[in-house]
Amino acid sequence: MRKLAIAGVMGSGSDPHTPYSYAIGQLLAARPLHLLTGGGGGVMTAVSEAFGQVEARRGLVIGVLPSTSASDGTPKSGYPNAAVELVIQTHLPLSAEHGTDVMSRNHINILSSDIVIVLPGGAGTRAEAGLALRYDKPCIAYGEPGKFAGFPEGLTVTSDIKVVEAFVAEALAGVVCT
Repeated sequence: MRKLAIAGVMGSGSDPHTPYSYAIGQLLAARPLHLLTGGGGGVMTAVSEAFGQVEARRGLVIGVLPSTSASDGTPKSGYPNAAVELVIQTHLPLSAEHGTDVMSRNHINILSSDIVIVLPGGAGTRAEAGLALRYDKPCIAYGEPGKFAGFPEGLTVTSDIKVVEAFVAEALAGVVCT
C-alpha cells in the first residue's frame, strides 16, 4: 500500500515565528505529504495556514490535540486552530515541561511523523525535539541558532531554507510518496 509521508512541524504555541513558519509550510506543501502539528496557536497555526494556502498541495493539515484532562478528552481552549483539516483528539493533557511524560501527546506527534522539523519554541518544543532524537526520527531545527539554546545536543540547527529543503528530500527518499 502506498501512502503520503507525514511531516511533523513542532514549535511555539504562542509566537508564530512567521517568516520561518511560512517558509516551511510552503516548502512542505510543494511535496506529496501531510502536515502534522499539535493543532494549536503560534507556529502551529502559521505553518498550517501557509501549507493550507497552497492550492495544488496533495496532503492534509493534521492536528493532534491535547485534552483538558485525561478523564474527559475535551480539547484544550484554542484547539484546533482554524487551518486544521483532520483533527486527532487525544485524552492526553500534559505538555510544556511535562512534554516527555507518557500523558503528553508529544509522543503521538513524533511517532506519527516520518520527518520532524523543529521551529523555535519553549519547553514543549524542546521535549518534542528530544523525543524525535530518542525515537530516531529524521529531525532538523530551522530558525536563528540563538533561539535553540537549551535544546537537546545532536539537533542540527540551520537558518538556511535550502539546507531544510535538502534535508526533507533526503529524509523522505526512502518513504513511498505517491
